[in-house]
Amino acid sequence: MNTGKVTLVGAGPGDPELLTLKALKAIQAATVLLVDDLVNPEIVAHAGKQARVIHVGKRGGCKSTPQAFIERLMVMAAREGENVVRLKGGDPFIFGRGGEEVEHLRAAGVHVEVVNGITSGLAAVTSLGVPLTHREHAQGVIFLTGHAQRGARLPDWKSLAATARDAHLTLVIYMGVSSAGRIQDELLAGLPAQTPVAIVQRASLPGQRHAVTTLGELSATIAREGLASPSVIVVGDVIRGVAVAAEAVPKARTA
Repeated sequence: MNTGKVTLVGAGPGDPELLTLKALKAIQAATVLLVDDLVNPEIVAHAGKQARVIHVGKRGGCKSTPQAFIERLMVMAAREGENVVRLKGGDPFIFGRGGEEVEHLRAAGVHVEVVNGITSGLAAVTSLGVPLTHREHAQGVIFLTGHAQRGARLPDWKSLAATARDAHLTLVIYMGVSSAGRIQDELLAGLPAQTPVAIVQRASLPGQRHAVTTLGELSATIAREGLASPSVIVVGDVIRGVAVAAEAVPKARTA
């Protein structure tokens, strides 16, 4: 029996020019390409003529391809000798279920590799002209999800708020728009209402939209501006630099 392999490839936040060279080579060499819902079609277009492209959409609030089906498909194709690329938005190991897919493939005896991609949390703040860490404002960063699978423990937002305040950390929240009201209320238990916040929708893409506000106005701003998924919420003093960046590079406000 011929044995192929599976490569989990991070497609980045959406902008095709942010794709890594290693990711590009993997996509071009694939014979089977399993594509997540948020991957830019311009990236999929790099696939070779030999590739069979299968869209396996997974998106909050929408009908999704079952994870178990995707995992079975990867194992089956690899055992048939295919060069399988699982193409994911952002980075496979940051809220991309890459960890559980790697575990499943290894347990099935399938050779698996991972190619990192730029995660949307980093691309979001970069598009606004500010960093995630800064020696004077943020000594670290925490990546969090605002959406947990049914039955799983949610982040302890109150404790996280106190930690972020005392340790000067930036909070980057993925998939948090639908629960922004609850997250806001709990973060306010440990962070001042005037803490700067940015919400960035469709980071790095031509249709990117963003709003800069305060923690106390987070949910109201999301409703007023009509911001929706996929969005990243960034909380912390590094966001104070957005106004300065906008003055230096006017395009940053309307990226």
